[in-house]
Amino acid sequence: MAINKVKVSNDIELKDRLVAINRVTKVTKGGRTFTFAAIVVVGDGNGVIGYGLGKAGEVTAAIAKGVESAKKNLVKIPIINGTVPHEQEGRFDGSRVLIMPASAGTGVVAGGAMRAVFESVGIKDVLAKSKGSSNPHNLVKATINALAEMRDARTVAQNRGVNISKVFKG
Repeated sequence: MAINKVKVSNDIELKDRLVAINRVTKVTKGGRTFTFAAIVVVGDGNGVIGYGLGKAGEVTAAIAKGVESAKKNLVKIPIINGTVPHEQEGRFDGSRVLIMPASAGTGVVAGGAMRAVFESVGIKDVLAKSKGSSNPHNLVKATINALAEMRDARTVAQNRGVNISKVFKG
């Protein structure tokens, strides 16, 4: 399955969203050294999303590094009427996510890390369930993997070389 990588251009307005901050302590004979790791999601609210991890001695620097990292791996997601085109399961390490389309007005029914991904990508109505590990790093990666595997009817018809009406008759 090919993932639709997107090249970042200057005309895309990306909004960043902080998912989680982790304080890491290194203990040496000189004392404790604190560093911060921040996982950040960036999206344009119209089907483009990316995630990144930034590590630094200060929170603001870690977030800035995370945003730069997220801009380097953007993915295009198909969105139909504010929801996902079909049901999809995604995995990353110990995290498993189940994403289902929802009718208009349902809203984003998902947990913290998954909610940040859906709101950044521009999905308004979705039902989602996380199973297994609730580690925010793995949840974000599993959610984006599941979204990246989604295909709309036009893409399916194009890949099969048939008319779009034939996709729904099957």
